[in-house]
Order: sequence, then C-alpha cells, then structure tokens
Amino acid sequence: MHWSDFFLIGKRIGSRYFMLAGFSFIFFYLLFRKKIFFKKIQNRYPKWRDYAREIGFSICTIFIFALSVILIVKNPAVVPYTNYYTDIHQHGWFYFFLAFPLMFFIHDAYFYWMHRLMHHKKLFKLFHLVHHKSTNPSPWAAYAFHPLEAVVEAGILPVFVFTLPIHPLHLLIFFFMMIAYNVYGHLGYELYPKGFNKHWFGKWINTSISHNQHHQFFRGNYGLYTTIWDRMFGTLRDDYDRQFDEVKSRRLVPAD
Repeated sequence: MHWSDFFLIGKRIGSRYFMLAGFSFIFFYLLFRKKIFFKKIQNRYPKWRDYAREIGFSICTIFIFALSVILIVKNPAVVPYTNYYTDIHQHGWFYFFLAFPLMFFIHDAYFYWMHRLMHHKKLFKLFHLVHHKSTNPSPWAAYAFHPLEAVVEAGILPVFVFTLPIHPLHLLIFFFMMIAYNVYGHLGYELYPKGFNKHWFGKWINTSISHNQHHQFFRGNYGLYTTIWDRMFGTLRDDYDRQFDEVKSRRLVPAD
C-alpha cells in the first residue's frame, strides 16, 4: 500500500463529506437557524458535543472507506479478479449510464438488510449504537459510524466490483451522490414538498423525516434511498405520513 494514495483517497472522501455536511450545517444550523427553526423536524438542536462526536467518528469512517479502496480497486493482487475497468468503450456508454440505477438498487437492498441485521439485539451495541447516539441527527452524522459499522458500510464496494463492471467514474459519481443523500437524510429538515410522501412516485422515496424518525425512535424506516423494502416487509412506521404532513404544514407565527 502506498501511503500517498491512501491519504489522497481519504482527502477526496473527506472533502466531499466536509463540503456537503459543512455547507448544510452553516446554512441550516448557523446562518438561518432562527428563521427556519419552526421547520426543523425535531424542535431542538443537538449540543456542540454531539457535533464533535459525529465529526470525530466520521473522520474515522473516512479513513476506513479510503482503506477499502486501497485494498480492493488499488490492489494489483485483487483487481484482476474484479470487474473494475478503465476504458469506457469496453462496455459502452449505454451500460455506463445503466450502471447507476443498478448500483442504487443494489446499495438500497444491501443497506436495508445490513441495517436491519445491525439492529439485532446481539449486534446493536457493538456495531450500531454509536450512530444512534445521534437521536436528533445533524448533517455531521452522515458518516458517524462505529469502526465496525464503517467496515460493513464499506462492504458495498466489493459487492459492486465483484458483481458489476465498474469504471472509476462510476465510483466517483455514485459515492458523491451517496454522501449528498446521506447528508440530506440526517439534515434535520425536510426538503421535499408537502404531499411528496403520498405522491405516486414520492411515496417510494426515502425522506429526511423518515430517517429522522428512525434515529429518534430506533425502530422502523430502515431504508436508505427508497421505502420499497420498508413497505414490502412492513417496517415503515405507521406514523410516518402523519409526521410528514405535520412538518410540512407548519407555518411561521409572527411575533407580537
């Protein structure tokens, strides 16, 4: 392993995290904190020690993610056994774009079942409790995993490269979109419009409110990008639609 490659990849992963989580934190938690507080899913803010914990564990996660890249797609002993390729024309542009919905579907399924497994009573404290210490998550919680959970989260990389032809741009674009949606899921504010949860398309999309409920109550709403698996296996919380409607119906009451 070349340490220069390790720190370069860590820098790239970390820059995406700090850029997206940092911008969201500055906008929603600092600059417009008072003006939009009434729209916050939970009407309170985390404490500064919560932000520090989330950032600390996220930094650890970033280096574990970087190590997974080094061990798999930068490892000459492993790459020949994967479907990793560097010439887009090898599989064509049609497949290049087709791969993204396939990757999202695979990751969504992987996350749902991995997530439910980590909620097993024999595994929860060891793997997942650190993440659930953010009962009122902030954008910084996006990567706030225990190292063991970070390893499991990183497991999606070998799943990709051993099942699909994967180009470096697939990983670059996909994982940028992943952290962006992860930051949104932990934002503490709902960005989708009123009624989105009951729209024929929107009801299948996981929302910040859905994931916030999971952090607050520890049960139900295990999905990542979609609610497909939660709806299919009966793990979508019964109060999800009610809370979504309540949050999106709030109006700012002018001060007297």
